[in-house]
Amino acid sequence: MHRRSVKICCLLWRRPEKKTQRQKTPITVHQMFKQSLEKYGSLNALASKKDGKWEKITFSEYYCLSRKAAKGFLKLGLERFHSVAILGFNSPEWFISAVGAVFAGGIVTGIYTTNSPEACYDIAHDSKTNIMVVENQKQLDKIMQIWNRLPDLKAVVLYKDSIPERHPNLYTMEEFLKLGNDVSDRTLDDIINSQKPDQCCVLIYTSGTTGKPKGAMLSHDNVTWTSAHCSRAAGMQPAEVQQESIVSYLPLSHVAAQMYDLWTGIKWGEQVYFAEPDALKGSLINTLREVQPTSHMGVPRVWEKIMEKLKDVSAQSGFVKKKMLSWAMSLSLERNLNCSSSSDLNQLWTRIADYLVLAKIRNALGFSSCQKHFSGAAPLNTETLYFFLGLNITLYEAYGMSETTGPHCVSGPFIYRQHSCGKPAPGCRVKLVDKDTEGNGEICFWGRTVFMGYLNMEDKTKEAFDEDGWLHSGDLGKLDKDGFLFVTGRVKDLIITAGGENVPPIPIEEAVKKELPIVSNAMVIGDKKKFLSMLLTLKSVLDPDTSDPTDTLTEQARDFCQKMGSKATKVSEIVATRDQAIYQAIQEGINKVNLTATNRVHCIKKWILLPRDFSISGGELGPTMKLKRLTVLEKYKSEIASFYEE
Repeated sequence: MHRRSVKICCLLWRRPEKKTQRQKTPITVHQMFKQSLEKYGSLNALASKKDGKWEKITFSEYYCLSRKAAKGFLKLGLERFHSVAILGFNSPEWFISAVGAVFAGGIVTGIYTTNSPEACYDIAHDSKTNIMVVENQKQLDKIMQIWNRLPDLKAVVLYKDSIPERHPNLYTMEEFLKLGNDVSDRTLDDIINSQKPDQCCVLIYTSGTTGKPKGAMLSHDNVTWTSAHCSRAAGMQPAEVQQESIVSYLPLSHVAAQMYDLWTGIKWGEQVYFAEPDALKGSLINTLREVQPTSHMGVPRVWEKIMEKLKDVSAQSGFVKKKMLSWAMSLSLERNLNCSSSSDLNQLWTRIADYLVLAKIRNALGFSSCQKHFSGAAPLNTETLYFFLGLNITLYEAYGMSETTGPHCVSGPFIYRQHSCGKPAPGCRVKLVDKDTEGNGEICFWGRTVFMGYLNMEDKTKEAFDEDGWLHSGDLGKLDKDGFLFVTGRVKDLIITAGGENVPPIPIEEAVKKELPIVSNAMVIGDKKKFLSMLLTLKSVLDPDTSDPTDTLTEQARDFCQKMGSKATKVSEIVATRDQAIYQAIQEGINKVNLTATNRVHCIKKWILLPRDFSISGGELGPTMKLKRLTVLEKYKSEIASFYEE
């Protein structure tokens, strides 16, 4: 069944060719690696911390270890078009297992480390996982709970912790890499040489914001073509020009990180440094300072957290430092927003401010050598974009989805327009359908980034494409006269009021957060309702161990409270007592936003402060910090119902 599903969806890839798509001969992942090996074999490829020191392996060593892993998988009984599932934080072992799985004719499947045992079961069962590679005892425990329900699971490999208790078909990474010693090179090469560019090699499971996750099947050509073309369009350099260095820390089960860190790294000979597992809890900044990468990618929430941290530090600084930073950032922002109209004198002062103030901050963030700062996986808000422009850091947005092998539209040093996610990569196309009077329409994709289909879901695959072979995104967007794409919302997120008015919620939510710096999350409610209402959360300090929001307000939020005449330092103090100063300030802020509304229907009539910020553990945010609107609607249905009681 698995093999048949892959073959069925392979046919979907073979849509009628158009001239713009004939870029080059399709190749497999192994062919891509071999091409890179000839050019970059002696260069360092992967670097990880062991006992406080960076240990590095070259591309030649990386390739040899990947072949060893492939032989190990074959020895353990990996069947063609069956899955090797990897459950763990980013590491050389993750990369080597992924590449080895593809070399052995399998399909690599990443699983989020935050997944429950049942969520792991859903993916392992759907993908017919033969071998599971897990990081540590915590992840192993999840698999042990579901192993007896997975008839296709033949073995588990543990790559970090030692095995506390022996179990049949459970191996350490060291044991695993020796398993295939008696598998001949010829046996492996026969499997490698039999692979075709239009066969599936990667499964990316969507995060399941609307029901069970779907397995997006990516072919060798999807992976190799996207690695080659989209990264170059965004300004990533081949190692013969400049070896890029990047820090790997975002979940590799997500298409953006896997393409940016793993496959593009092989294609262009990048040096990948692995962050510590607690990167998103605070240690990322230390790794960035050490590595000083040439390129860095973050989801919007990562950039927001950096911004919030800098604002907190600034709030605690002395008067002179605070004024210096404000002066330098305002000059930089003005220059970046109005570059062509800046006078020579203004440009001189901007350079001085950058040298004296901003360069030191970029260095402290680990960005002194960083030439390209990317943001993807979700829309970037204006406040964050402008804050980093104030630091003389341009955030280049990319846009795509799991179903387009990650980036389909990209921005970079030579393709940039503020608030836009760039243009389609060369050979890719975008069109808008069902456009409204303002030019907003559903974004549709065409090109070699477009996936093969959903595993075991032929009906869902057919739903995703129209009769001409265009993939429908479910996102709303506009194209300007120069072909730059602006994402404006989600088709499904579009609120249709009881009166039939269409209301895009994101611009309203962004306006409220901009007007009220104490607000962390804002979500508009109003589908099939008489008027719009809003759920609000306040900015709070994150627990360093769990990354969960605490009750303590951030420095920036406390500063806001003081300005409003409130002595509150905790979220609970404000919500429990309905702090008059803060509630009045929020109402005034919403009134200001309402004054700029397109019409009366777009105004927020009622709102409520929730006692806890949204989080992954709370279920309101997905693994890449995207707001899960349906979950929020269900979780806070009683609060929402109170808005509309007669």
